[in-house]
Amino acid sequence: MRVVSLTAVALILCLPAISQAAEADYLRSIAGSWSGKGLVLTKIGGSKVNVSCSLQVGSTPASLSMKGRCRGLLVSRGFSADVKTSGSRYSGTYVGPAGQSSSLSGSRHGDTVNLAVTWARVVNGDRSAGMTIEKLGTNGLRLRTIDKDVATGRSVATSSIEFTRR
Repeated sequence: MRVVSLTAVALILCLPAISQAAEADYLRSIAGSWSGKGLVLTKIGGSKVNVSCSLQVGSTPASLSMKGRCRGLLVSRGFSADVKTSGSRYSGTYVGPAGQSSSLSGSRHGDTVNLAVTWARVVNGDRSAGMTIEKLGTNGLRLRTIDKDVATGRSVATSSIEFTRR
């Protein structure tokens, strides 16, 4: 019984290290240069804009840094995100095209990091949304922002961009 107890304690003590190693592997797997295309809504209920984007992702064993630029119609806008991990929890900041810093928090499930966004200002009627960073195989990545239409209560993808590794 004592051997089982010591083994269980050792396993519990190692779980944070195992989790951190898994996060480090995931973060490393999405580091690199990416290019992609997708759609962005100007606002919920507004027009959809086709965009072409470039994205540079850097990583350390416990952090992720994204810097990107999207072009659509006659406009080019930058965005960035800096996220740190603590165990399986992710937190950080996102700076969108308006240049304001918004907070991110969430966790990863499989190949997808699910983040709650708290906008720096009211966007689409409130200050909250969701963002996903989804690894698609070895050479694909999808970034999505999902917001709630305050008029209908429905979730709406306000941006969805699929990237391929360059």
